[in-house]
Amino acid sequence: MASIPSSSIPFLLSVILIVVVGTNAGGIAIYWGQNGNEGTLAQTCATGKYAFVNVAFLPTFGNGQKPQINLAGHCDPTTNGCTRFSSEIQSCQSRGIKVMLSIGGGAGSYSLSSTDDAKQVATYLWNNFLGGQSSSRPLGAAVLDGIDFDIEGGTTQHWDELARFLSQYSKQGKKVYLTAAPQCPFPDAYMGAALKTGLFDYVWVQFYNNPPCQYSSGNLVKYWNQWTTSIPATKFFVGLPASPNAAGSGFIPAADLTSKVLPAIKGSAKYGGVMLWSKYYDDQAGYSSSIKSSV
Repeated sequence: MASIPSSSIPFLLSVILIVVVGTNAGGIAIYWGQNGNEGTLAQTCATGKYAFVNVAFLPTFGNGQKPQINLAGHCDPTTNGCTRFSSEIQSCQSRGIKVMLSIGGGAGSYSLSSTDDAKQVATYLWNNFLGGQSSSRPLGAAVLDGIDFDIEGGTTQHWDELARFLSQYSKQGKKVYLTAAPQCPFPDAYMGAALKTGLFDYVWVQFYNNPPCQYSSGNLVKYWNQWTTSIPATKFFVGLPASPNAAGSGFIPAADLTSKVLPAIKGSAKYGGVMLWSKYYDDQAGYSSSIKSSV
């Protein structure tokens, strides 16, 4: 092998540095749980496509209500039918995939009425889905990796307190990851204060069903930059529908995402990847397979 002239070494190092810095590798986060025809949780993780799976949803909680999980056609929680997913959650985690419980959603009955209410909800989540103890854990004994805040209604208050109460449980051993799925208009109407706490690890911003800031408006990169420079989270993901039918608007063809959008946002040190709604629609369109190598 021929030797490299010493004068060329600085140039080569700079090229290597540019390549390494300019191509932040990301992962794909997927929402699973709202369609019985999207396969099991274990099958979802076995595809090797996803780094995060958000189990959706816990749509009923807070303000004195009895919390209730809803996994659509997958299982009946009223007969403890969802506990069978415990081994599947553990299977996903054994693959290095983080499994979150997503609370809220676009259609639910949830709100927080006070600081004490936020504390009670945090205690419930800890004991029933995280590292605590309960005789009625809806998903069985498996300890999920954290809580995903998909807050699209209810109250605008006390979500920051819920985040603080949940984060305090990390002191008891296993870290409790906090993630969030705000709408792309900045700041988010419901979670603005919570996201400013700096307690969220991953934020997947919904760049869909919001015409002013989604790709078709030409403003996606501007809003992405605002989110990533204004909110003290560890990593940000661009949230998208996995097919044209998955949302009212905001779908980006895979070719446009990989050739235009991702090159414009991956330079951010806070780039984490892409979030997709949802596993069912991803199955129909094969979207994650089309973009995975570029994410």
